[in-house]
Amino acid sequence: MALLYNVVGLSKSFIKERQPIAVLKGVHFQLKEQEALVVLGASGAGKSTLLHLLGTLDTPTAGQVFYRGEELFLKNDKQLSEFRNNKIGFVFQFHHLISILTALENVMLPLLIRKSDEENARAKALEMLARVGLSHRKDHRPGELSGGEQQRVAIARALVGSPEVLLADEPTGNLDSKTGEEIAQIMIDLQRESNMALLLVTHNEKIANHFSNHRVMEDGVLL
Repeated sequence: MALLYNVVGLSKSFIKERQPIAVLKGVHFQLKEQEALVVLGASGAGKSTLLHLLGTLDTPTAGQVFYRGEELFLKNDKQLSEFRNNKIGFVFQFHHLISILTALENVMLPLLIRKSDEENARAKALEMLARVGLSHRKDHRPGELSGGEQQRVAIARALVGSPEVLLADEPTGNLDSKTGEEIAQIMIDLQRESNMALLLVTHNEKIANHFSNHRVMEDGVLL
């Protein structure tokens, strides 16, 4: 399998009360095509920061992030936006669904942003909702769905554009234990079916145990 991500000496610091706070400290990391990996660590370990940098939602203080051999942070804002839209699917702890849109409309949205025609977007969104078991809830708005159902819609939205990588940031953090494990298994199953790469970060060891490939992050260092 080809290498997707190659991360070299990645560091990130924030300024707090005029003092730099190091969140990531020289991280080295690789992720291959079709690889599923969980990064386990306590809150504040730097997991979310790593994910945001891999998804180009933030910029590093030092280090390099290569994707298929191209250094991402040499690209301009437009190129990074195109990279995110075409290559990456995001799932967060908070689902960020649009409250006035139905489940179907929320899932269609990324395709419509790409200028896909409405009929094609609707067909693909219906297919993704079926894959996460929510065809019967397609016309419901987020406020009419349970927390687990909302997160399934968010997963469908993240995958409807057929990304090469799914980045999941504490996707079960707001769910009860049983629902959280169901969501984790859905993501793993979809990753295998879609032949995409999956990187999930979590503090929950039960969720991490669904994965055979583990890394641990402590105090900004990936062990």
